[in-house]
Amino acid sequence: MATDYDAPRKTDDEHESIDAIKERVPSKSVVTDDDADNPGSFDLSAADLADVELDVVVLPPQEHEFTCVSCFLVKDRPQFDHETKLGPICRECAA
Repeated sequence: MATDYDAPRKTDDEHESIDAIKERVPSKSVVTDDDADNPGSFDLSAADLADVELDVVVLPPQEHEFTCVSCFLVKDRPQFDHETKLGPICRECAA
């Protein structure tokens, strides 16, 4: 909804009481402890994931890569900015 900031504002006598405003606002639904942890109400039990296998291939550091000691991301050599006593710093972190 657009707001017209040029429109005249209400004066102090036109303000509604807090009780009148609360009556117009619909009541919120009650959230149980179970719903608070899982707002989408999805069933994420471990039994559903028991038969799933995850295969992850971890590669060793490549010659053209370095790990920035500031952001801890693996970057390509062209993103190298400078070396500190702790290790390499990328251009984004040096900026």
